[in-house]
Amino acid sequence: MATNPTPTPSADSDTAPAASTGQSQAAGGPPAHAQPEVLARGPWPLEQISAHWRGESFEPTPAQAAAADAAIAELRARSSPSHDGVAARLVGFDERDGGIEIELQPLRWALRLLPGDASNSVAALCVTRSADGRWLAGRRAPWVASWAGRWALGAGGAVDLGENPADTLVRELREEWSVAPERVRGEALVRLPHRMIMFVGQAWLAEGAEVVADHEHDMHAWWPADIDDWPPEAGEILPRMARWLTG
Repeated sequence: MATNPTPTPSADSDTAPAASTGQSQAAGGPPAHAQPEVLARGPWPLEQISAHWRGESFEPTPAQAAAADAAIAELRARSSPSHDGVAARLVGFDERDGGIEIELQPLRWALRLLPGDASNSVAALCVTRSADGRWLAGRRAPWVASWAGRWALGAGGAVDLGENPADTLVRELREEWSVAPERVRGEALVRLPHRMIMFVGQAWLAEGAEVVADHEHDMHAWWPADIDDWPPEAGEILPRMARWLTG
């Protein structure tokens, strides 16, 4: 298994899914021109995705711990959820036999909030499609901890302690939209410029399935199957990601 999750980006990494973090270089974030890195590319059936958890937790530096404390205090000040639990950190991965094995370790959840270095903490993104190919889009409520006020595709969130990121895809879809997919697969392992790892999956709902948005979204819509017909609020990043997934 590769124990260093920092391989050379694949040749198509300049078209990889990007996620806007709302952070600037002046605020300690990555340069504006920085691109995501494709660490591994599927697709992988869910049964071909496995996860191994190390017993020892990641130990942040004193500076990282202090920055995480400040991030939690900032959330509390704006009445956002500020429970600081345990999340997942990517240690390494290995692609073989049409699947991927991912090695994880526990780390403090608040470390994923640091704008310049999220310590390779892992989040899952389940891009969601209707049976006829439309794309589920939701606008994040202004009080949430991450990507507040921004439109996103499908469902997403942190990988819980002991969880397989493949299971996170389905769990987040259920929690955020009260629906289960008819089929789902893993698509890619991507590292964002601020060292957040995204495990990206794609799910399709059964014909007639109805979604119910949770309180973390203040608006949602089904965008057309043809990405060229998406509304202006889609911006530039979300269409780029959708084209990458369908390319």
